[in-house]
Amino acid sequence: MASSLSMKNGFEQFCINYANERLQQHFNRHLFKLEQEEYLDDGIDWASVEFVDNADCLSLFEKKPLGLLSLLDEESTFPKATDLSFASKLKQHLSGNPGFKGEQDGAFKICHYAGEVSYDTTGFLEKNRDPLHTESIQLLSSCKSDLPKDFASVMIADSQNKSSLSRHLLVDTQKQSVVNKFKAQLFKLMQQLENTSPHFIRCIQPNNKQRPRQFEHDLVLHQLKCCGVFEVVRISRAGYPTRMTHQQFAERYGFLLSHSVASQNPLSISVAVLQQFSIPPEMYQVGYTKLFLRTGQVASLENAKNRMFHGALRIQRNFRGLHTRREYHTLKKGATALQSFVRGEKARFRFDSLSKRWRAAVLIQKYTRRRLAATMFTDQLKNIVVLQSVMRGCLARKKFKCLQEEKESKVINSKVKRDVRNNISQPRLCHEMNGEYPRQPVVTELEGRVSKAEALLRDKEEENVMLKQQLEQYENKWSEYETKMKVMEEAWKKQLSSLQLSLVAAKKSLAADDMVTRAARTDTTPTHAQYDSEDTMSTGTHTPEGTELKYQNHNPEPRVVTGNSDRRINAVNHLAKEFEDRRQVFDDDAGFLVAVKSGQIGSNMNPDDELRKLKDRFATWKKDYKSRLKETKVNLQKVSSHDEKSRKRWWGKKSSK
Repeated sequence: MASSLSMKNGFEQFCINYANERLQQHFNRHLFKLEQEEYLDDGIDWASVEFVDNADCLSLFEKKPLGLLSLLDEESTFPKATDLSFASKLKQHLSGNPGFKGEQDGAFKICHYAGEVSYDTTGFLEKNRDPLHTESIQLLSSCKSDLPKDFASVMIADSQNKSSLSRHLLVDTQKQSVVNKFKAQLFKLMQQLENTSPHFIRCIQPNNKQRPRQFEHDLVLHQLKCCGVFEVVRISRAGYPTRMTHQQFAERYGFLLSHSVASQNPLSISVAVLQQFSIPPEMYQVGYTKLFLRTGQVASLENAKNRMFHGALRIQRNFRGLHTRREYHTLKKGATALQSFVRGEKARFRFDSLSKRWRAAVLIQKYTRRRLAATMFTDQLKNIVVLQSVMRGCLARKKFKCLQEEKESKVINSKVKRDVRNNISQPRLCHEMNGEYPRQPVVTELEGRVSKAEALLRDKEEENVMLKQQLEQYENKWSEYETKMKVMEEAWKKQLSSLQLSLVAAKKSLAADDMVTRAARTDTTPTHAQYDSEDTMSTGTHTPEGTELKYQNHNPEPRVVTGNSDRRINAVNHLAKEFEDRRQVFDDDAGFLVAVKSGQIGSNMNPDDELRKLKDRFATWKKDYKSRLKETKVNLQKVSSHDEKSRKRWWGKKSSK
């Protein structure tokens, strides 16, 4: 209660003090009356604490029809009533109440719970009616918005019709007074407070000058007495401020027991907890339904509970951490395995693509090199053929010239003999003997062939460009070409197998002949040594081919036998090597064409034309190879027959000697 005995308070402080009184009653009821009733109802050994009640003061305010609030509302309904008439009415009706004292000049005193307070009735009626000032109505009517203007017009109409209101309307107006509104709101607040568990805070004013760090002891002591703080302290020291039902206490602290209780009765569990923590019996009492504890006894239980909770939290934290780490490692392991699989798959896919590209590049390089090699081989073969033809022509012409010179020498010898007889001069004979013969234009012919070859090369290049353009048009016919390629490969394999069988048979016959020749040479070793010494003395000249000897004085059979055997081996080995090389070349070319047609290798070649060329090359080579194989067989047969004759001749000579 913010008032003093020497001050006179107005209508506002009157309402505030009324609210010293209703809250103080609620405070007293909860701290004194209800608490003592609770102790007695629960069978607690308790000595009652006396305290001052403010029921008389509240009756002075709220009594009907002669209470302060009722008289104020009644006087506010009379238009001619004044503050002095209200003060005289209070003296008239409340002078017999010990809590009320009337004074002069419209003042009165009320004996509150905290002490006497003086009030001045000036302005009580006007403030209780709560009239609206004319300035506010004028302000609303002067606004530009329509809504405030409507409010102002309604208020003006109400003020004009106020004198003509009936008694019923006056009663409604009385119900809407400030005191009635304040009282209704206060009762609503008290109802809400009754439904809660209140906690009270008392504010003490240290001095009336409102200065910091100044305490007026008499004023502070007066407030403590008026607010009932001393009674509260006595009750708190003598009573049990902490109270819980047995069920609540057992649920809150029952888990702190170090051993299980035989009976699960909440009362037995509560008593066991108190005994375990050595709480003295004078610090608590056990009631019928609740357990009452003095101040400070719950702290030890709360500390033990907090320690238990912290231990349980640490255990849970460690367990959850272990479980989370295991789960994390499992997820990490799975993610690592999945990543390894994905990376491996990507690496394999990348490796496959790189391998395909590398194979394609290798095939292109092989095909390019082999085409270049084939082209170079063809060009070299043509050049060799041309050179061989030229050389053979030269050799043939030289041989023809030698034969002609030999023939002419015979004629000249006969002429010389006749001229000697006829005394013909020698210079003329020499002139005729040294006559000049026309020479064939070999170089001119070679230059012409070179120019023809260059023209043919240009034609082939143009044809190659056209064939590359046609390759793009024949890609849709790959299925037919693939079948043809398979058939052609099978035919090539069969033909190559037949050629290989022929070559194997030739090798076998050659091996048999070679063994016979070696046996003959072994038998003729001494004679060969004798004639070898004689053969070194022989004189003769070799032909350009180097295949026959002229003007030999002795039989050269032993030397011929050795040369023929080496020649046969070299010829057969050459054919076998050529067969293997050509087979590898044709296989690679066929595989390259398959890769080009299937799209694995990007190239501008025409597979149809290349296949036709490959077939032509294979047919040409096969024909040439067969002819050379036949020729080799014939030569081998001739050499074998010649060796037989030689062996017979040598055996005959050996037996004659």
